Amino acid sequence: MAQVIVKQGEPLDAALKRFKKQLQQDGTLKQARAHEYYEKPSDKKRKAEAARKRKIRQNSEER
Repeated sequence: MAQVIVKQGEPLDAALKRFKKQLQQDGTLKQARAHEYYEKPSDKKRKAEAARKRKIRQNSEER
């Protein structure tokens, strides 16, 4: 679990920003969203295949 110690005199917004950045770097938030709902293995494969095709298409358009 990410942990941020609020420094003396530090605004709460800055500490919250550091906390969110740390969560994003750890991948905690992404993992929590991925496990929020059950996804059938066939749906996972379909999504992965679609992402692979999108990536190939984007790379070919850049050239």
